[in-house]
Amino acid sequence: MAGRVFFFLQHATYEPAFQATSMGITAAAMGDEVYFVFAFDALRALVRGSFGLPHTEKELSESARAEGLGVPTPARMLEEARALGAKLVACDTTVRICGYAPDELKGTLDEVMGLASLWRLTAGARTLAL
Repeated sequence: MAGRVFFFLQHATYEPAFQATSMGITAAAMGDEVYFVFAFDALRALVRGSFGLPHTEKELSESARAEGLGVPTPARMLEEARALGAKLVACDTTVRICGYAPDELKGTLDEVMGLASLWRLTAGARTLAL
C-alpha cells in the first residue's frame, strides 16, 4: 500500500545522504509519495552541489567501496528519486535563515513552503530525520 514518506535532512555528508536517498528512491520506486525536506547544512550543500559528498576518511572509504560495487552516489539517487516523482522542499523560514531568497531556489527545490503547510502534509505520513 502506497503512502507518504518524509525524509527530513539537516546533515549532508555521505552517510546521512546515502541513507536518505537510498530509502527515498526505494520508496518512490514502490509508489510512495516521497518528500525530501532540506534544512541547514543539507540545504546549503544542495544549493552548492555538494550534497552527499564524503567529509571524513571513513566516508571517503565508504564512498569508494560503494563506487566499486556500482552503487550510485547520493546525488544521483536523489536525482533519480526526483525523476520518479519525489519532491525536494524546504521551509520558507529555514531558507531565509540560511541566507537564501525562496525565488533563487527555483529548480533546486520543487517548492519552498510555510511550516504550517509542511506540517499538514506530514499528517499520517512516515517521517525519518537524518
